[in-house]
Amino acid sequence: MIVVLGGETPGLLERIREVRAAGDAPLVGDPRWSPAQWEAVTRAAARAGDLPGVAWATLTSGSSTSPRIVLRRAASWEESFAAVAEAITMQDGDVIALPAPPASSLTMFSLAHALGGGPAPALGADVLRRHDVTCMHGTPQALRVALEAGRPPRLRTALVGGSHLDARLRTQASDAGIRLVSYYGAAELSFVAIDHGDGLRAFPGVDLDVRDGVLWVRSPFIAAGCLGSDGSLRRDGAWATVGDRAELVGGRLRLLGRADDAILSASATIVPEEVEETLRAIPGIRDAVVFGLPRERVGALVATLIEFDDEHPPARLRDVILDRLAPAHRPKQWFCGELPRTAAGKPARAEALRRALEGEVTRLEL
Repeated sequence: MIVVLGGETPGLLERIREVRAAGDAPLVGDPRWSPAQWEAVTRAAARAGDLPGVAWATLTSGSSTSPRIVLRRAASWEESFAAVAEAITMQDGDVIALPAPPASSLTMFSLAHALGGGPAPALGADVLRRHDVTCMHGTPQALRVALEAGRPPRLRTALVGGSHLDARLRTQASDAGIRLVSYYGAAELSFVAIDHGDGLRAFPGVDLDVRDGVLWVRSPFIAAGCLGSDGSLRRDGAWATVGDRAELVGGRLRLLGRADDAILSASATIVPEEVEETLRAIPGIRDAVVFGLPRERVGALVATLIEFDDEHPPARLRDVILDRLAPAHRPKQWFCGELPRTAAGKPARAEALRRALEGEVTRLEL
């Protein structure tokens, strides 16, 4: 069964250890969730009942009304521990900084690694300032913030994923004497490709195939599935995909974005349709389209173009959004105006983005 744990960091690793020792699957929540989100996740976990063979659970959906929980067998993470230890040049006594919230699959992986003999974890946004931290696993943004505050005292290696890594950050890390290793992965697929500085190549144990422009993966690290449905995870025998568009050139992987228009923002992957469904359910909102506004440091900001029933936003809209959407999935920029539509009458996401960038729609401050 799935045991939902609070995201408070003191004693978290021991609580996870106890859940695993009992044969259950821990799912760590986010203290920033609203009561409605906690209730929805707890309810979904309880409905799952017994899940033989499932060792870990992580949340990948941002809607409080339809949480999607990724299920993993122990081996799907354990079989990558050796390759990760080599990537971070693990040494005795290492302490790994985990600045992303424990609710993220990125941090949960490293907590599982710690229980399996990996580096001792140090949790929290400011842990890179600690003098005992020797390596990190986090997003490019977390490393960038740390470097801008001054070189972390003993940081030797940084393993970064979750969003696009720009060349400038790699140079900053090198100048600070930090070995930077980046990777591409997904909550449903785990590690897919790794970059030691010469481009993304298949992670050890992973086979890559591009079919009609979409990346397919065969590896022992793929999740067992998702509660309710596999969501963006599609399977073809031993192969699986989450719909990322890509190309393989000379053995190197070049990512071209999500085929399903998913937004990659910092350490989160946001499915626009899920956010749109939540927005459309709010009284006073006629329709909405959600898209990513490109931002160098985080990949993209979640943005939305809204059609209201009248010219004014609904009362207490900000409070409603705080209650219904997880932090990473809440739109950071709001626009209002008539939604552009396709010939079939569906909101046109790319055109909405263009209008926002060109200033053709009204910017809202909530």
